[in-house]
Amino acid sequence: MQKNIAFVLLLLIGTTCALAQTPAVWRQKVAPEVLALLDRGQTADVLVVFQERADVAPARFLRGKNARARFVFDRLQQTAERSQAEARRLLRQRGARGNSFYLVNAISVESADAETIRQLSALPEIERIALDPWVEMPQPFVENDVVTQRNTVEWGVEKINAPAVWALGYTGQGITVGGADTGYEWGHPVIQTHYRGWNAVGPADHNYNWHDAIHDLSPLNGDTSNNPLNNPCGLSATAPCDDNNHGTHTMGTMVGDDGAGNQTGVAPGASWVGCRNMERGWGKPSSYIECFEWFLAPTDINGQNPDPTKSPDVINNSWYCADIEGCTDLSINELLRTAVINLKAAGVVVVVSNGNNGGVCSTTDGPPAYFEESFSIGATRPNDTIAGFSSRGPVVIDGSFRNKPNVSAPGVSVRSSIRGGGYANFSGTSMAGPHVAGLVALMFSANPDLRGEVELVEDIIEQTSVFIADTLDCSPTSLGSSRPNHAYGWGRVDALAAVNAALSVSTDQPSAAVPTATLSPNPAQTETVFLLENCQGRTRLELFSANGQQVFAEQFTPQNRELHPVSLRQLPAGVYLYQITAENGILSGKLVKQ
Repeated sequence: MQKNIAFVLLLLIGTTCALAQTPAVWRQKVAPEVLALLDRGQTADVLVVFQERADVAPARFLRGKNARARFVFDRLQQTAERSQAEARRLLRQRGARGNSFYLVNAISVESADAETIRQLSALPEIERIALDPWVEMPQPFVENDVVTQRNTVEWGVEKINAPAVWALGYTGQGITVGGADTGYEWGHPVIQTHYRGWNAVGPADHNYNWHDAIHDLSPLNGDTSNNPLNNPCGLSATAPCDDNNHGTHTMGTMVGDDGAGNQTGVAPGASWVGCRNMERGWGKPSSYIECFEWFLAPTDINGQNPDPTKSPDVINNSWYCADIEGCTDLSINELLRTAVINLKAAGVVVVVSNGNNGGVCSTTDGPPAYFEESFSIGATRPNDTIAGFSSRGPVVIDGSFRNKPNVSAPGVSVRSSIRGGGYANFSGTSMAGPHVAGLVALMFSANPDLRGEVELVEDIIEQTSVFIADTLDCSPTSLGSSRPNHAYGWGRVDALAAVNAALSVSTDQPSAAVPTATLSPNPAQTETVFLLENCQGRTRLELFSANGQQVFAEQFTPQNRELHPVSLRQLPAGVYLYQITAENGILSGKLVKQ
């Protein structure tokens, strides 16, 4: 008996030692950078990433940008509401400050302590907790190729043949471009009247037209007080403001025209909306994501009542987050990639700058430039040679060796608007991207049916660009003489050629019938009947409560036209979302039970 007791004690001691040597399970979900801070007794700004991903791919079955945006918005919100519920409750219980994102199914948490992170990581629905660092935006370059300042069309606008497109009557009219940047001095003469919230006879309306994702000062700016002398825009600004010049400069290249000779913009007939994602040049992955999310469904100035039908047609992102600046966690990079994927599914063209680390191969390494789904832009000089700073492919950070950039555009000594009503010549891929965003607006104004057809628009821009061979071979995937190559991509963009190609494209091709549903009665009490038409193949009918919880689901194979009754007896009164998924499309709407 004593031997047995001794054996058990030895077994328990051995087990205890083994457990002591094994890292706590909760730590396995937490990034090393976060653990290092917690182990020093510090708190950490983190992004909590959830396992569940919304499937937005069926949006491709829908016609029109608004229909796609609504579907993607609804699907993403349902997924986030369902999977984030317990984590939100935990954060409220602990008094932690968090910001929920449906676009990527994540929550940013500020100054999270070890116990909060431990409890979060114990939730099975959470996949990863990673650092949400402040990172600095690379500033524009000063180049020697100084183009004489002039009170006329700027050289880059002229170089890509935008004035020839204007002569055809297409200036971007009816199209909205968006910008995520350091903010915008919306009262600058070349962009003021192009602001979507502008009202010539009354106050501007900033609802659905402006959002500030900066709610805290970056400690890396060296101050902690909200002093207007240091931080002119403050926090959560309710009107467009720029604390750096960079954003105002990029918007001027997209739409700028003061009517008095300063023609800085490619699409002067377009309207613009903006989101501030950096605080005096410093941003965070969470602030970048917040702006991406706002572009999917802009909100009123209080951040309420999102409306995906007000999303811009194209957004310019003249920022990137290189690993040397803090974007070292590929799981966070993947969140940014998911944001791009979901925006594209919603019909929004995502234009990004390719980066300013060039001169050698494989320097396209910062998100969102290196993503396959991003439309990445390199920078050229006035003589159509690649700028020395313009980053090159192939992409090696994810092992893909994909070609980057997609195309190139003027990016050296670009004159555009800055704060205080002034002008300046900046150089960088940050200056090249806005030329392409403006070009997209020209294409949409020429052929509005192309709105939402992201892949088609990107293909047209690539195929109509002016091919330029590079002098540098970037092995193992591309010679400088190849098209595309890793300096210019498919070539330097040509607005006239792209618009002519857009005019020749018809999106009214014969296609499979789109499913439809009519409910009767609606509102209903004990039962409603779905009139289903054109639902092809195996079809799934689902009902969701207002908080996103699925309350009913069934699968069946309907006829071409079928009456399908659904009992509501077991459901409490309220508003429900129905979603019908067929092999040839998806549709959704509201059902009210009285």
